[in-house]
Amino acid sequence: MEKSVGIIGLGIMGGAIARNLVERGWKVTGFDASTERCAELAKSHVEIADGAIEVARSTPVIMTSLPSPEAAEAVARQIASLAKPGQIVIELSTLKISDKLLFEEILKNAGRIVLDCPLSGTGAQAAVRDLVVYASGDSSAIAECGQLFSDFAKQTADLGAFGNGSRMKFVANHLVAIHNVAAAEAMVLAERAGLDLQTVFDVVSPGAGGSRMFQLRAPMMVGRSYEPATMKVSTWKKDMTIIAEFAADIGCRTPLFEMTQQVYTDTVTMGLGDKDTAAVFETLRSALPAD
Repeated sequence: MEKSVGIIGLGIMGGAIARNLVERGWKVTGFDASTERCAELAKSHVEIADGAIEVARSTPVIMTSLPSPEAAEAVARQIASLAKPGQIVIELSTLKISDKLLFEEILKNAGRIVLDCPLSGTGAQAAVRDLVVYASGDSSAIAECGQLFSDFAKQTADLGAFGNGSRMKFVANHLVAIHNVAAAEAMVLAERAGLDLQTVFDVVSPGAGGSRMFQLRAPMMVGRSYEPATMKVSTWKKDMTIIAEFAADIGCRTPLFEMTQQVYTDTVTMGLGDKDTAAVFETLRSALPAD
């Protein structure tokens, strides 16, 4: 594959991916609605385009990392307006299955090969290539993109039919939601018990009680510092709504997941919506009675 790729959406994930690809010799052409993000990525040698159509015109493969279904549909229609059959378009965002299918339909009708490839990992993980690509769609196209994926992620799984990548992402994020709140609850318990939180992290992390979310988020809880956010609580709430609706659609009860939703809602109410999701520690801590 020619080492040239377009990225539409240069936020926390898209920006980190762009930087990693540039470092590994890729020509990256990018665009974001935020001029600030574009200026920041230009400093990292990403070639900034005037819009999605220009990205599509100049690259054989496009990746999209977008904040909403409206943005995804708009970008799909812009790409589709340019005649470029056979171009691979890889959708990385966390969206409803119906939104992914609309994205696919618009671009397939324009002769594109469309892959649904959401990512497992936080922005901090993206910065160090600690991501897993949940790839789904045309298997030959997934194989063709193998080098691309390996240059910004540690692992790629071909999950079969288009949409299975998103289904797998919903399962993974279900666990993330629970593990993050569980980590916060355990740290509040430890603090209440008079234990040193740094020691708790050092001892629990490598043991049976540790989890990847504990390893990533507990240090923020120790320092009570939740910036820069690798996943904002407000954004995470959107992802949780998607998972809840997905579970309801297929008739699957998720009682533990449902219980965590209120914790994230309370965290936003406390004014911490722009903080990292580790800030749920503050929500659980504030619920304790005074000594």
